[in-house]
Amino acid sequence: MSNSLTIALIRDVFPNAEDLDRLRAHLREARDRGAALAVLPELGMLPWVPATRQASDADAEAPEGPLHQLQSDIAAECGIGLLGGAIVHDQAGRRFNTALLFGPDGQHLHAYRKIHIPDEPGFWEADHYGPDDTIPRPVDAFGLSMGIQICSDNNRPFGCHILGAQGCQVILNPRATESATYVKWRPIWQANALTSGSWILSVNRPGPEGDVPIGGPSIAVAPDGSVVLETEDTIGLVTVDADAVTKAHKDYPGYLAFPTDLYARAWATVPPRVANAPITPA
Repeated sequence: MSNSLTIALIRDVFPNAEDLDRLRAHLREARDRGAALAVLPELGMLPWVPATRQASDADAEAPEGPLHQLQSDIAAECGIGLLGGAIVHDQAGRRFNTALLFGPDGQHLHAYRKIHIPDEPGFWEADHYGPDDTIPRPVDAFGLSMGIQICSDNNRPFGCHILGAQGCQVILNPRATESATYVKWRPIWQANALTSGSWILSVNRPGPEGDVPIGGPSIAVAPDGSVVLETEDTIGLVTVDADAVTKAHKDYPGYLAFPTDLYARAWATVPPRVANAPITPA
């Protein structure tokens, strides 16, 4: 694996055909500035459909559907890796908020489906897609071990910790969050980076959509918890390196044990809980 990777966080969305030339321009600029991978916000190729509770068949597609193919083609055309996404349904009709990772040749490298689904005004996501139930796994891509967490997944640290324990070096976190909540998210990214020993990079949708006050900067946090990028620029560049991950695993708290057998027994005593359900004592 290589030692470092420059990643572009693209703080923009492209829900309409007339937006695609702007996407191409951003990707080419990011490539020309040295980025090997560009990351779009959560569902960056769609309007923010969870603004309402009305789900539409037109918002979702089958695996390798039109948005999948479009993003693959644009990555290959611009010669840069791309983390995009779509709402993808399976053969049973279940819909998932799915991040899609493509190489600079357009090859599909990895998919990740959101696990933690908000259900509140402006974020009626449970009406549009359900939670995934597969274990998060990193993928070796672009010379690093790379994981994905979509938006609210970072508000439960377990996914980041599981990815970090599997050797993940960088965790990408496309999101759609309100400007006012950024002060809550920032320490969570720092804590997740520090305790997982991974780089964490997050990019947001750029501004309000309908009545939903979406906004807030892109951010990159190093494995020691330090913020190395925080910007509202459309293109934010950060270079992540594997040496920082190696050092974090040797330093405190990275060297602490992973008593996974204990954690598994403990979690087995706690009943699963869906969103907004009361906490039930074990």
